[in-house]
Amino acid sequence: NLLVLSVIAFFIFVERYLTINKAADNDESFMNNIRANVAAGNIAGARALCQTTDSPVARMVEKGLMRIGKPLRDIDAAIENVGNLEVFRLEKNLSRLASIAGAAPMIGFFGTVTGMILAFSKMATEKNVTPDVLAGGIYQALLTTAFGLAIGIFAFVGYNLLVANVEKVVYNMERTTVEFMDMLQEPTT
Repeated sequence: NLLVLSVIAFFIFVERYLTINKAADNDESFMNNIRANVAAGNIAGARALCQTTDSPVARMVEKGLMRIGKPLRDIDAAIENVGNLEVFRLEKNLSRLASIAGAAPMIGFFGTVTGMILAFSKMATEKNVTPDVLAGGIYQALLTTAFGLAIGIFAFVGYNLLVANVEKVVYNMERTTVEFMDMLQEPTT
């Protein structure tokens, strides 16, 4: 069971790390190009730029561009809805990683208990108790505890690292939303 949990935790961590880092890539020229297209009245060009940029920010801005002409409140709500969906996608499987962080040590401790039961059972049935009679059960107890704790620590640290990275992406999404909404409110020259 612990081996399966370790493989799942590793897979979730690597997949989410790569996905979140890709979402965090922030092309500084993206919003400048959007601003230039919108200022020139080229909404289609701005939308095309969003469609060729694979990021949560681009999908949010595209939704806002689709709503141009509607009240700002509606545009902001549409962008916020897309943002919520993007955050949900970024947080996919993070709860599983958190569950593994909590469950792995408990499974390890369960192995400790069963190993100690085995050791005491052998002690009770043997007439001459020697250290090698106890060693197997104690070895199992210590091994499962160590393995469970190692998996739990990895999953816990990985979970917290990923949550911190998601928060950075969310901050960037919020900053871009504010910048986009401000852009829509700028007077045209």
